[in-house]
Amino acid sequence: MQCQQCRASRYRRYTRRPAGAARASLCLTLMALLPILRFPDPRLRTVAKPVEQVDDALRALIDDMLQTMYEEPGIGLAATQVDRHVRVIVMDVSEDKSNRKVLINPEIIAASGSQLCKEGCLSVPTVFVEVQRAESVTVRALDRDGQPYEFSASGLEAVCVQHEIDHLDGKVFVDYLTPLKREMAMKKLAKLARAES
Repeated sequence: MQCQQCRASRYRRYTRRPAGAARASLCLTLMALLPILRFPDPRLRTVAKPVEQVDDALRALIDDMLQTMYEEPGIGLAATQVDRHVRVIVMDVSEDKSNRKVLINPEIIAASGSQLCKEGCLSVPTVFVEVQRAESVTVRALDRDGQPYEFSASGLEAVCVQHEIDHLDGKVFVDYLTPLKREMAMKKLAKLARAES
């Protein structure tokens, strides 16, 4: 997921880490950036499979996803978006990138309220649309080491986790649009593709 208001400024904050974070920044630069699938790539419609084993290979994927998310820059990334069809999400909605979360086999076990939020997506660049989401959610998942945990999220963090779980289920946020607005988004993406070619 991408946050419209801080799309550019978050990248600048990330590249100017304080001295105390130098080691973490160095570790990130040694990881691999992963190509992100762009809508309407049919692979984005693949329903991700549950992770059966948390091992070094999965942790390497998680680390690469984190680097990719920060470099884009985004606040959330699902494995589906990098053509790995397992139920893994990374996210960090903090301003200083100090609250990264790894969610393996995430599930929303409670939801309440309603909010309308303008969302963006790394798989649908330059498009930002309002989507209705739950205001608060409680999530159960495994962490990077395969340990179960739960957390509650509200506001932007709740939006982000719902957006990313949609990806694992083969959904893209433009699915929530009316046919007319979806067609407009497609034209915008086609224009961007022509400009990049």
